[in-house]
Amino acid sequence: MTERWRVAVDRGVCIGSGLCAGTAPERFRLDAARQSHPVEPEAEAADGVLAAAEGCPVEAITITALETGEAVFPPEE
Repeated sequence: MTERWRVAVDRGVCIGSGLCAGTAPERFRLDAARQSHPVEPEAEAADGVLAAAEGCPVEAITITALETGEAVFPPEE
């Protein structure tokens, strides 16, 4: 079974840089207000989604494992 993630963007933090949409265009979109949102809030784990979260300049993207609720990004310290 493939791991599934819950992907969220904190729109209060998002600055609309578009790096996420450029990194994983099939997973992120910018709306008319230039705010990011995931195309699907629950999706299969993918390197592109993780790379988009890691590359976000303001760390507005969070990823959690659906099955366990464990933080994927940012990692728990």
